[in-house]
Amino acid sequence: MATAAERTAMRRAITLAARGLGATSPNPVVGCVILDAAGEQAGEGFHQRAGGPHAEIHALRAAGERARGGTALVTLEPCNHTGRTGPCAQALVEAGVRRVVYAVSDPNPQATGGADTLRAAGVQVEQGLLADEAEAGNTAWLTSVRLGRPYVLWKYAATLDGRIAAADATSRWITSPEARADVHRLRAEADAVVVGSGTARTDDPQLGVRGVEGAVQPLRVVVDTGATAVRPGARVLDGSAPTLIAVADDAEAGHLPEDAVLRLPRAATGPGLDIGALLAALHTRGVRSVLLEGGPTLAGAFVAAGAVDTVVGYLAPVLLGAGPAALADAGISTISQALRLDVTETVRIGPDLRITAVPVPARKGN
Repeated sequence: MATAAERTAMRRAITLAARGLGATSPNPVVGCVILDAAGEQAGEGFHQRAGGPHAEIHALRAAGERARGGTALVTLEPCNHTGRTGPCAQALVEAGVRRVVYAVSDPNPQATGGADTLRAAGVQVEQGLLADEAEAGNTAWLTSVRLGRPYVLWKYAATLDGRIAAADATSRWITSPEARADVHRLRAEADAVVVGSGTARTDDPQLGVRGVEGAVQPLRVVVDTGATAVRPGARVLDGSAPTLIAVADDAEAGHLPEDAVLRLPRAATGPGLDIGALLAALHTRGVRSVLLEGGPTLAGAFVAAGAVDTVVGYLAPVLLGAGPAALADAGISTISQALRLDVTETVRIGPDLRITAVPVPARKGN
């Protein structure tokens, strides 16, 4: 049974883990706190970047000899394999840690087994402390491992009546500066930002992160099936961050930088590219989380493919009455097919409302 001090330490570890969002892929975000034998905090750390020391190593270094006989609180089961760094389970054993409490089991078959290694060495191990909180903080990586594709968060900004632009196509700015700044936080936490050809053609977006200190610029991806929307001189080709232009296998893309072109099969039905093939290609490149900022057509294709894991809508207290809706054809033709969502958070951002929701399994009889 975890003590009050251990629960406090695990909450601190979850907070620490979040500092690594956007910088650790293809690895997870992990936080660790070391308590000494008297139950006092001796060290803490988090996984800061892929290829660097894991959270446990940072925490053990900070704790020094005080780790001996102490307890390690870790948000994810300590790894049991040697990659660019050594196995954390063995490092905890060698440091003389008496007890390890972790929140979530590691689903990665290459890294799992850390708990067994610790037990075999005589270390007390407990699993599941604040598991829901830790899982929520690491949902992108966990989803990518379990599904074998990147986690996808679809973000949109709309008026209260669901319009993303006016009838004359003007859309700047529907939401407030505060909401737009919050979107840059989402970008900073993602491995890749994805938009469609309509957005690229209309807005010429740069898609970089601004105003977030220490942010790692995400991969910029434009889904431009016919290779007609992104032209030489487009802001997305400015060299400030890596960029991929996803085009159809048969598209003429000679005007684009060769190393930026990603050729993919067309969708089996309807226009556009095969969404599954796009996500598989990104996953192969180490992308574990995607921020989908594309317009209604691309969003509809992702929803139709069952490839949206979280929806974040910024709703402005504005009415337009006409103009494009946030979501185009998503393969839903009747109310019984509606994608039902569970609202997990509502937050006021300046004058706007940010709603976060996740799909829920369809109920029988719907």
